[in-house]
Amino acid sequence: MILYVNSCIRKESRTNRLAKALLDKLGDYEEIRLADMELRPVDEERLKVRTSLIDARCYDDMIFDLAKQFAGADLIVVSAPFWDGQFPAILRTYIENIYAIGIVSAYDEKGNPQGLCRAKKLYYVTTAGGNYDPRFSFDYLDHLARDMFGIAETELIYAENLDIEGNDAEQILARAIEGILTVTRK
Repeated sequence: MILYVNSCIRKESRTNRLAKALLDKLGDYEEIRLADMELRPVDEERLKVRTSLIDARCYDDMIFDLAKQFAGADLIVVSAPFWDGQFPAILRTYIENIYAIGIVSAYDEKGNPQGLCRAKKLYYVTTAGGNYDPRFSFDYLDHLARDMFGIAETELIYAENLDIEGNDAEQILARAIEGILTVTRK
């Protein structure tokens, strides 16, 4: 199953258009649109519940549904526009909600994380009005995917400088979509 984690807030998002071009190439997918979900940051009460369930190795509670969906995906596509030097807060909230020890990750005897996710690849799709700097968006998710979730390969797909005066945003986006034609499902 291909999981599409859509963290685009705008209905007419350019990032979503780029991601959908990739998904058209990859095949059938299951989409979760984070803006339509009632995700909340983990608070003290929710943390107590989650910790007690994890300690009891009881993963049947609905609190773990998103984590199990993420861990069970064969391929993951994350779309996130580049805003204010990072991705939207809703994506960080999603990550916090799926990070469940025993489902997406575990610790070895030395305390090092061992990924438990089935996906072999994660695509990160973004667009930026100016120059794109991956340090606080893709690089972060790349490290989580590889080092914590066990997803061996990540790929960045992006279009940048869309809002620079004199640039043709549609032309830039079209070129980025053309670049997707070389993508193959692994």
